[in-house]
Formats: sequence, C-alpha cells, structure tokens
Amino acid sequence: MTLTWSTGAIRLVLTDGDDRPVSLLSLRPDGPADGIGVPLVEVQALGHGRFPGSHRYADTTIGARLRYRTHVASADELRVQQHDPVTGLVVTSVFQGVAGVPAVRTWTEVAVEGDGEVRLQAVTSLATGAFLVDADRTVDEVDVVHADSDWVAESRWRRTPLREAGLVAMDPTVHHHASRSRFALTSRSSWSTGEHLPTGVLVARDDTWAMAWQVEHNGAWHWEVGETVAGAYLAVLGPTDTEHQWSRTVSTGHGFTTVPVSVAIAAGGVDEAFGALTRQRRATLRNRRAPELPVVFNDYMNTLMGDPTTEKLLPLIDAAAAVGADYFCVDAGWYDEDGKWWDSVGEWRPSRTRFPGGFGEVADHIRAAGMVPGIWLEPEVVGVRSALARALPDEAFFRRQGARVGEHGRFHLDLRHPAAVRHLDDVVDRLVEEFGIGYFKLDYNIMPGAGTDVGGVAPGDGLLGHNRAHLAWLDGVLARHPGLLLENCASGAMRMDYAMMSRLHLQSTSDQQNPLLYPPIAAAAPASLLPEQAGNWAYAQPGMTADEAAFTLATGVLGRLYLAGRVDLMDPGQRALVAEAVSIHKGLRPEIAAAVPFWPLGLANRTGPWVAQGLRAPTAGYLTLWRLPDAPPDVDLPVPHLRDHPVEPSAIFPAGAPSWTFDWDAGRCVLRARHTGTAPAAVVVRLG
Repeated sequence: MTLTWSTGAIRLVLTDGDDRPVSLLSLRPDGPADGIGVPLVEVQALGHGRFPGSHRYADTTIGARLRYRTHVASADELRVQQHDPVTGLVVTSVFQGVAGVPAVRTWTEVAVEGDGEVRLQAVTSLATGAFLVDADRTVDEVDVVHADSDWVAESRWRRTPLREAGLVAMDPTVHHHASRSRFALTSRSSWSTGEHLPTGVLVARDDTWAMAWQVEHNGAWHWEVGETVAGAYLAVLGPTDTEHQWSRTVSTGHGFTTVPVSVAIAAGGVDEAFGALTRQRRATLRNRRAPELPVVFNDYMNTLMGDPTTEKLLPLIDAAAAVGADYFCVDAGWYDEDGKWWDSVGEWRPSRTRFPGGFGEVADHIRAAGMVPGIWLEPEVVGVRSALARALPDEAFFRRQGARVGEHGRFHLDLRHPAAVRHLDDVVDRLVEEFGIGYFKLDYNIMPGAGTDVGGVAPGDGLLGHNRAHLAWLDGVLARHPGLLLENCASGAMRMDYAMMSRLHLQSTSDQQNPLLYPPIAAAAPASLLPEQAGNWAYAQPGMTADEAAFTLATGVLGRLYLAGRVDLMDPGQRALVAEAVSIHKGLRPEIAAAVPFWPLGLANRTGPWVAQGLRAPTAGYLTLWRLPDAPPDVDLPVPHLRDHPVEPSAIFPAGAPSWTFDWDAGRCVLRARHTGTAPAAVVVRLG
C-alpha cells in the first residue's frame, strides 16, 4: 500500500507491505510515490531489543514486526496506526500540518491490547530515510548541520559530511549487515540546550535539498543519523533508557505519548531549511498575544547585577523610559535581605531593606514613567535554607532513593505534585495582584540530574512527568493572566527549546557580558527560535565610545532588542544613541515578525573576524554586520536570494554611518561592505 497526505507545501508518502512495517518514504511535494524505507516507528522494550545489536535506535525487533492496521486523514492531521502481534502494542504516528507551511509536527502514541504489560525503553517520535530519497543523493553526498551549546557560548553550529561525522563506509555484502555506526547527539537532564541543540539539518552537499527538524521538549532528548540495510535514517526521540534512565510500563488503559518533533523541508540549503522551520514555528505558536513586541529594559546585565534598591532603580527607571523602553524588569535580588540569597530563595517576597518604602513604590514609579513593571523569578527551585523547604511535603521535591535531590544550594520542585503547583500559582497571582506585575523573567539555574523516582517511576520518567507538568503550569499562568509577558531564561539560553518558546514571548539568548563575544551568539539565535523572540542584550555604557555603544546596540536591533546598561549615567548624546536604536527597532518590528533569517557568511563553521546575519522580510531585506577587532576593513557578503532584485544598500543604524560604504555586485549577487573607522564596529543595513 502507498498512502499520500499533503498540506500543499509538503507531501507525505508512506508505504508498507505484508512483510514490512510502514515507512515514511518522502516528504517532497513532487517526490517518489513508491519504494521501501526504514520503519516509521522504532520501539525498544525489555525482552525485545535490536537485531543486529548496536547502540542505535534502529533495527528494533518490535519496529520490524509492526504492521499497518488503519489510518485516519483530515485536512490538517494524519493518524497512521500499526500493531505488533507479539506484544499487543498498538502504535499511532500522528502528523499535523498547516496549509502552505513546508513542515509537519509529529509524535507517536503507544497503547496495548490485551492483558499484558510492556516495559518501554525507547520510542521514536520520528524515524525516516526520506532525506536521501527526496534529495536523490547518497550518504556520501549529504552533510549534517548540528550545534553545540554552553553557558555564554551558545549556538555553535557546524556542518559536517556524514561520512566524517561517523557514518563509516563499509561493505555490507561481505559482512551481511549494514554499518552499525551513527552520528548521535544527546541532551541530558532538564537543560534541553545546555550541551547541544535539539535542532539539526540534513543537506545535500550542493545545497539543492534540505530537511530540518527540532525536538519540541523542555527536557532530555536524543537524535541520530545512521545506516541500515534499508538505507540511511534519522531517528528522533525524547528520553531513553540508555541515555536518560527512562522507561515506562504500558498496559491496557495506560499508554505513552512521545515528545513532539517538527520536520521541515526546503529546495535549497541551510538558509532555506531554517526559513522553512521559522515558518513552522510561527504556525505552531500556542500563545499569539503581544503582537506589539514591546521593548524591555532589564536592570541586570552589566547594570545593577542583582543589587537593586529603590535609590538605584528610580533614576534608572526614568532613563529607561526616556530612551523608549515599554517594560522595566527588576531582575535578581529584589527579595534579598542579607546578601546571601542564593540558597534561601523560594518564598519570593520583596526585601524590606532594599525597598524601605515598599516594592510598590518602585512598581508605581515604573507605571508613572509609562512602562509596565516586570520582575525576575526562578520558580522551580527552593533554597536549602528557605523556610519553604521545610513547609512543603517531601513529595513536592525531586527525590532519589528517599533523599531530596540537591544542586548548587537548591532543591528542585516537582510540578507533578499539587502542593508545588499551588505554591507557584500563589506566588504569581500575589505579585500580579499586589504590584501589577505584567512581565516575568523566568530563570532556571540548576539541573536535577536524571530526574526523580517519586511514585516508583524510573528517574527519567519522573523528569519527563515534571517537564510536562511545567508546561501545563505555564499554560495555566497565561490562561489566568492573558496579558502577562513571559521571558524564557535558564542561565541564559540553556533551555531554548520550542516546547518553551511555543508558549513564551522572548528568550534571553545568553548571559554573555562581553559585547565583543556576543555577535556570533546573536547571529545564530534565529536558527533556534523566531527572530522576534531573540532577546539579544544591548548594554551600552557611559564609558563606551560611540562606535562601541553602537556595536552592542546593533546586536539587538534585528531581534528582540533587550536593553540594559547605565543609561541613567549617560550624557545626552549617549542617551540619544540608545533612543535611536530603540526607535529604529520599533519601526522594524512588523518586518522582523514576518521575516526569515539568512547568514551571508554562513551559519556553520564560522570563526572569522566578521559576523553577519540577515532577515528576509516581506518588503525588504535587512542585515546586521559586525566587524570584530583585527578584522580587515572590507568583506564580501554573498546574498544569492537577491538575484534579479533591485538592491540599494543603506545604513539605518547608526544613522548615516559615514564610515561605512556598500557596493552591490548584481552579477555575482555579492554585497561588498567597507568600514574605514576603527574596529570593533557594527551597522544595520537595509538592502532595499
């Protein structure tokens, strides 16, 4: 049987046979209509492993035994059900799409028929070899694009040929098996982007076809690329037994659903793949509020650094309003009484010593200045010295083998427990009601390891349950307070996944305090989230030169400008430059919110002294260009998508930018930029 289902911009071709399971053969609208591929679902369970054995999530005996049973299709959803006659497992692959968007969102639902139980150890959300079929390429002609990430060193992308990445060439005929090698990335614990990014691309070497994906989960995940006798495959999973101490017993009435994954396709290279994924992200946003994309000023980064007081805040609030900020967020320290708050947090009540007239005085001053008050919160932790650590029941915390999980002076709340949820609801509701808080910066600075075994579950399954309860809590907060804006932060961008960002409004892209090290992070951020969600810090300071201040301000203009810095200590000229950046950014917000990213110097393997990132907007193209210290004065920027388009480049920030000149070579589709001043310097350019 061959089954096809399409939303217009993407077409799924699934095949099966009496002797084989269902395969996702193609995603290309004009792709092949028949063939044999890898199993659509791989299931590893106790007593039912792999054949042949390996470390991989391929060749599982259950995956090979699955047989098509039925399917249900509608305009926006396809459900394909298969059955394993040995275990009684029933697996349903769900695909959801939006008309005109070249992507689908998919996951797997597992149930059991009969009286038996099955102990699951891993279930794929997606397994397919469609990228080779759709690209009409061999493994030798395909690259994998992947990223490492770390604190203040986020989003470091690489492009690697699959053969060099780990898919070793061998002779399967002689050995009677395909290679057992793979290229695999795994995220552990609850920092979903703390080691690697849950996003990747498989791209033809000649940039004619690409397939991108993202794991939409705020916890542990795994993806890998390998080869089997049926061809090459991509397997994408949430937590697993081997990598994450996850397992789950399923029985009649007690099933399991994997984490969702989005997969997008593009007739092009890396830029086109992330353009398709960007369109999918916009199409699947759960929270469509705040279309005005307000500018937020935060008092932390290179400013008060967790030491707010009424005396320090009032002039800073006035200055932030004067440069055009719409929201003012009081960051960490507002609850601190003795300077030793790290391991005593949890009750989230304003300090009396820091705010002698009460925190309400500060909140009122923010509103009087024409802004909305915001506040920093780290909801999932309770300090080991906090009274709350003794007031809440043990079951409201992560525990392993009867002991609480402690990390960096904190205990971790388990949001599966109603007491933990009730506590956080009370905190948010109280702060909103008492102080009119309209913005929460939600931070997350610890990891609880493999998870929690409270309730007799595997630690990884306890973590998965908490992860899902955390998302439900966020949904509940926004349902009760639909006007709230929520920022996602986890020691910068250590939880920059699309389970979170489909709900929250903006993401702090880094804790990076050195403005010279920020451009590569800011430039890469739109590969992981929407440009209008990329909260790139712009922290101009009174001691900076005009070029240095413009350098850090330009970092935020084409994303979600996230202001900080001692604007209260600036002279009128310095403050005017900040106000100029805010004004330019505000004028571009409608374009940013409809744009897709591109990288003229490439997203991957970038180490040079120039950094560039652009946006393809409905009416124009835009580009931020950073010249780092020791960079030569000029650079050539290929922009092939502007072929046959009129291009009249002009600097829009800083205004005039007399030290920058631009020449467009229409024949080569190359923009040459020259900077005659000293480095570092940055400029935002309208391409026409």
